[in-house]
Amino acid sequence: MAFPALKIGDLVARIPVVQGGMGVGISLSGLASAVANQGGIGVIAGAMIGMKEPDVATNPIEANVRALREEIIKAKQMTNGIVGVNIMVALTTFSQMVRASIENRADIIFSGAGLPTDLPRHLLELCESKKEEFKTKLVPIVSSARAASILVKKWLSRFDYLPDAFVVEGPKAGGHLGFKAGDIQNPSFALEKLVPEVVEAVKPYEDQKGRALPVIAAGGVYTGADIKRFLDLGAAGVQMGTRFVATHECDADERFKQSYLAARAEDVTIISSPVGMPGRALYNQFIQTAREGLRKPFKCIFHCVSTCEQEKTPYCIAQALINAMKGNLERGFAFCGSNVFRVNEIISVGELIESLQREFDEAVASLSQGMQAVFKPANN
Repeated sequence: MAFPALKIGDLVARIPVVQGGMGVGISLSGLASAVANQGGIGVIAGAMIGMKEPDVATNPIEANVRALREEIIKAKQMTNGIVGVNIMVALTTFSQMVRASIENRADIIFSGAGLPTDLPRHLLELCESKKEEFKTKLVPIVSSARAASILVKKWLSRFDYLPDAFVVEGPKAGGHLGFKAGDIQNPSFALEKLVPEVVEAVKPYEDQKGRALPVIAAGGVYTGADIKRFLDLGAAGVQMGTRFVATHECDADERFKQSYLAARAEDVTIISSPVGMPGRALYNQFIQTAREGLRKPFKCIFHCVSTCEQEKTPYCIAQALINAMKGNLERGFAFCGSNVFRVNEIISVGELIESLQREFDEAVASLSQGMQAVFKPANN
């Protein structure tokens, strides 16, 4: 059985899989275009995307915007599929990067790490000022039905704009998490519970506007059977990050990928990130040193995240993640999803999609056989 398509407005992804935007160089044009070529939605992450630009320390806004623009153009040259960008609300370059993404025809902007209450303004202003029709879809990332409802009401009242979709991200996701540390293990916040709640919360607005508002499930989705499970719960698609790190096309250094292969379940830990949010990462000596208070506040050169208090934090999150992306894990750490310990090989994006399809088919067949057994007439 073929995967059902994921439709976001007039965009149609043949595979209902969004590749998660993994910041500081993990998902750039290489990975995003490979996923798009397989029929999914590839995503370029905007966080510190200008890390290799020569003026990133002296002119961080222009360096990051320039790099984002170039990565979108490169990805578009490598695929005719759907290419999105992930732009964190907390980035100091948020407004500039949103506008650059729209101007360079990114298909979708995914935005979380805060509520993107002002996101539609940039699209509407560009359409008005340049007298062009920009078609970039706007997809907020939320962690609750309440957040989804608040955002819909704000967008409709201020801009008469309904989100084109929602990503609902549960506590098993990698990187920065939209939950309090004490809620990460709380069953009340499990993705299986959040997805139906968000689907139900947005239904009245679908009826009001007469169009679908797809919900995409994210955080801990690992197999094709998981995809089937969340589609059955009402999701229109899923977002996956960890699985795509373990691909040949991922833009990270090979040593970063190998850290995923070496990961054990007990290596997965929750850190208190300098940006003021908990984060899921692979434990190493760098993290231990920070916890022991052996790292001291630093002089900020990137000014990348508005919520970072450099005078209080023991290390630069941007520099630590840059080091990790380059394979220098002694001077940084790898963000990861909760299922990272299940990764046992590096494969191509195409092979990954094929395995997800096979697992999805097996889950469908298993359910069908179970239903047949339940309704099979008894022998007289």
